[in-house]
Amino acid sequence: MKENTIAKQLSIATEKLKAAGIENARLDAEVLLAYVLNTRRLALYVHVAKVLEEEQITRYHNLIKRRLERIPVAYLTGHKEFMGLNFAVTPDVLIPRPDTEVLAQGVIEHLHEFNRENLKIADLGVGSGAICISILKFVENVTAEAVDISQKAIEIAQFNAQKFNVDDRINFYAGNLFEPLEGKIFDVIVSNPPYVTTEDFENLQPEIETEPKLALDGGADGLNFYRKIIETAPKFLADDGFLAMEIGFNQSHSVQKLLKENGNFNYIQVWKDLAGIERVIAAWKN
Repeated sequence: MKENTIAKQLSIATEKLKAAGIENARLDAEVLLAYVLNTRRLALYVHVAKVLEEEQITRYHNLIKRRLERIPVAYLTGHKEFMGLNFAVTPDVLIPRPDTEVLAQGVIEHLHEFNRENLKIADLGVGSGAICISILKFVENVTAEAVDISQKAIEIAQFNAQKFNVDDRINFYAGNLFEPLEGKIFDVIVSNPPYVTTEDFENLQPEIETEPKLALDGGADGLNFYRKIIETAPKFLADDGFLAMEIGFNQSHSVQKLLKENGNFNYIQVWKDLAGIERVIAAWKN
C-alpha cells in the first residue's frame, strides 16, 4: 500500500489516535481527512487508492497532531451538524450535542400546536445558536430573542443566523439570563444551561475541558442556573407558555422539585433521549 494514498493515510492516522486512547479513532480520522479534501466521508471509500498531494498530507498530519492534543474534531473543522444543519463553532461556544436535539425537536413539535401567529421564544445561553436557529428553520411563524453572557458566543450565533437566513427573525443580546429581556413576554423559553457540578467539571474528559467553562459549570450541585431560570421565568412567560430546559444525568427529580416548589407551573413533562435517559424538562405556566 502506497504511503500517500487515502487508504494508507487513514490507516496511519487511525492507529495514532487509537494508540492515544481516543474513542472513535477511525471516525475522527475520516472526518478530518474529508475536511482537508473538502469532500464527503463516503468519497474517501470511493477513492481509497487516490494519491494525495504533499500539502494535503501535511495539513492532515497537523490536524491529527492537534487531535492527539485532545482538541475536539468540531473545533478543528470549525463546524458541527445539529438537526441536519451544519453550524459554525469555535472554542468560544459549546459544541452542539445530538442529545440536545431532543430539546429543539420537542419545542418545534409543541410550537406547531399553538393556534396563533407571531409566536415568540427566548433562548437563554444561546451559544452557537443551534437550538433557537433550528427552531426558526422548522417553524415559520416564530421570532426569537437570544441571550448569552459571552459576546464572542453572540458573534458566532449571529454568523449562524445569517448562514441559515433567519437573522431577520432573531435579536441577540449580550447579558445575564433574563436581564436584557425586561418587559418582554414569550410563548416559550428554552435553555441548555450549565449543569455540570463544579466537582465533576474537574474530572471531565480532556476534550470537554477545552470547551468554555461558562457553558458547563453549574455550581456545587449543578443546579445554580435552574434555580435562577425557574424563579424568574414566570414573569416572562405568557399564561399558556412553557419553559423547556435540557438537564443532566440524574437531575430530573431535583429540577422537577424546583418547578413544583415555585408554584407557577401546573403541568410538567419529561422528554427522553434515544437511550431512554431523561434529557429535557418542559413546564407550562399556570
